Amino acid sequence: MPPLRPAYPDSSSAPAPRASRRSRAEAASLLQDYDEARRGGSSQRAAAEEAGVPRGTLRHWSDRRRALDLPPQVAAFLETPVGLAWLHRLVLAAVFVMTLRGPEGIRLVCEFLELSGLADVVGASFGSIQKLTLQMQEQVAAFGAEQREVLGQSMPPKPITVCEDETFHPQTCLVAIEPASNFILLERYVERRDAETWNTAMEEALQGLPVQVMQSTSDQGKALLRHARDAEAHHSPDLFHPQHDLSKATALALARRVRQAAEDYEKAVRDRERLIAKREVYREEQHGPGRPPDFAGRIERARQATDVAQLKIDEALADQDACREAIAGLSTDYHCYRLADGFAQSAEQVEALLQARFAVIDEVAERAGLAQKPLQMIDKARRVTADMVATIGFVHTEIAVRLAGLDIPPALRAEVATRLVPGLCLQRVAARGKLAEERRAITETAELLLAPLRAPEHPFQRLDAEATEQVDGTARICAELFQRSSSCVEGRNGQLALFHHGLHRLTETKLAALTAVHNFHTRRPDGTTPADRFFETQHDDLFSRLLERVPRLARPARPRSMRPYREAMRRES
Repeated sequence: MPPLRPAYPDSSSAPAPRASRRSRAEAASLLQDYDEARRGGSSQRAAAEEAGVPRGTLRHWSDRRRALDLPPQVAAFLETPVGLAWLHRLVLAAVFVMTLRGPEGIRLVCEFLELSGLADVVGASFGSIQKLTLQMQEQVAAFGAEQREVLGQSMPPKPITVCEDETFHPQTCLVAIEPASNFILLERYVERRDAETWNTAMEEALQGLPVQVMQSTSDQGKALLRHARDAEAHHSPDLFHPQHDLSKATALALARRVRQAAEDYEKAVRDRERLIAKREVYREEQHGPGRPPDFAGRIERARQATDVAQLKIDEALADQDACREAIAGLSTDYHCYRLADGFAQSAEQVEALLQARFAVIDEVAERAGLAQKPLQMIDKARRVTADMVATIGFVHTEIAVRLAGLDIPPALRAEVATRLVPGLCLQRVAARGKLAEERRAITETAELLLAPLRAPEHPFQRLDAEATEQVDGTARICAELFQRSSSCVEGRNGQLALFHHGLHRLTETKLAALTAVHNFHTRRPDGTTPADRFFETQHDDLFSRLLERVPRLARPARPRSMRPYREAMRRES
């Protein structure tokens, strides 16, 4: 069989290559130039020649614009370069907020575009938005990785505390957060949650970061305890878990005791009222000879039974209040500085306070006759106090070491130790208080401690700028050393649960994007992100980077014929 001949033996007979399709932004710019030329008095032919675009193409673009189901002014604006940039920002903001800041899905984005009328100028189908969402997730995850690497190179070395925990989707997800800045160090799916897995995951998470984990705050999970030992870090127990165990061990039994005492009281009252009613009935009737019933004695004994039942109610309520106060008092006592006056509490003092609280709980448990399992839960919570006391000693030791490194006079160093650090600690405690009265009282105590340092005549005010910055930075670090809660991780686990509930599955890219959004986009009232606080420097804006990197939006799918545009033009005429 002879070889096939080429369709065009020479290049002169081959058709000219088709011009590449113009981008949407380029088309909008050319159409804008065409409109300006037409408004200046140029003919269609002259305006098309000036723009360098076939006249039919420009007329097609104009007809397509007039066919949009939007007000003419809006349609004209959206077909300009400025309008396209605004449209790009608006749609990206909707996708970003609904899918990365909130747990909503793609279908809500599609509905938003349909209801707003933007579906006429941008693809609003599920497939189009899904493609855009995946592109955004990839860009957000890449931004987080890039910024982390760049900022880590210029980050000053520092020791840190980490709060660690696991959550399940049902895949096991390890989460570790630096609590002072709320920066997520680790958020990763793994096959297991043993100590070896934690060690490997944290080692990889800290690569490129000049930090050293000196303290780990978590529950009493065996893997996390061993992980802290392997990392040679102090383990600070989460106060919530022993308090939860104590409440779980005592609340139900004490409530049942109060309820039973109330039922006994109501029964005693009914018995007494029944005897009084019988006495009245007996008095109204006529009776023969014989001794009448001893209604007075019976009623008196019923009254005494009522009084006894009331006493039992009072005792049960008092025990319930005492147990609640003792459990809540663990939070009040477990501080390096007294909340009432800011005086330092040694480990021995804190241990005595905690033992007194448990003594009250033991007395109540004995009077309530708790079963064996609740008593075991109380003992489990009691064992955690050893780590709590050790944490107090660890924090005081670390504070002393850091303050000893300050190049200031000893008298001023003492002022920092007894006023500045306690005042900053109490400010942190006040910010987390539940009740307004509690926050106000602790804030007033903190102000009393800090006020003398702000006086113009105080030696602290005569330090130079460099020394002042060193003292303030060291005091802030000392105030953040005491970490008794991993609530930042628990809150993050709750957020991830909402995303998982809505999607039923979080991919690795989606999880990395959520981590980057938390670290580089969420802001506190002072305007700082977790990354700003952790790296101690500002970073690039995440959303601005998305506007640059995510491709421009495509038009919605349309039939190839001009029939829809012609029909729309016919309706207008």
